[in-house]
Amino acid sequence: MTDFTSKKALVIGGSRGIGAAIVRRFAADGAQVTFTYSGSHDAAQALAAETGATAVRSDAADRQQVVDVVAAQGPLDILVVNAGVAIIGDPLTFDADEVDRMIDINVRAPYHASVEAARRMPDGGRIIVIGSVNADAVPFAGAAAYALTKSALQGLGRGLARDFGDRGITVNIIQPGPIDTDMNPAEGGIADIVKPFLAIKRYGRADEIAGLAAYLAGPEASYVTGAFHTIDGGFGA
Repeated sequence: MTDFTSKKALVIGGSRGIGAAIVRRFAADGAQVTFTYSGSHDAAQALAAETGATAVRSDAADRQQVVDVVAAQGPLDILVVNAGVAIIGDPLTFDADEVDRMIDINVRAPYHASVEAARRMPDGGRIIVIGSVNADAVPFAGAAAYALTKSALQGLGRGLARDFGDRGITVNIIQPGPIDTDMNPAEGGIADIVKPFLAIKRYGRADEIAGLAAYLAGPEASYVTGAFHTIDGGFGA
């Protein structure tokens, strides 16, 4: 376990799945945690009651709401941007507005949240963005728009690592492969297509992603920045 006592963390998109696992891990490690949610009110309130974290409703597709919720925290030691959506299917039939909304949530929100956090973040702060292995590998049709948003985070990570490096603020991208969540269950549906690509023949667990986030947010990772940390059971091997 990492000692985050006296550390202040914000998880954008923290009510379910990977985000909730990160909230649980950081809270268990002693951090003062705030997390945002959009539509999952009941899940957010239950998680807040379980962990002692503070839940704040905020729409990651709205730039001003993203900026405001980060600014309201004051100086943050740790920012994790986990909010994300996926549209998978025939690009010829997509609703263009939904694609633009995905770009707002998956790309613009991480950028604006990271910049706003860095305005107040003390030297040595940590910025972590949850991306996807699909930034590097797209072994099935229908994921072009989603992969576009996740590959954009690689440029974000490289660039902001340079921008904030002289202050010791690290910027890292976690790139999960298939993780068992309510949005991407390990049984049935797309899982039957994905599992043959895995070297470890199971979906990952959300707490495994949280463990990597805790490492990157901790003191042992102070020299790790501008990097993409793939955790995918060999999906892209």
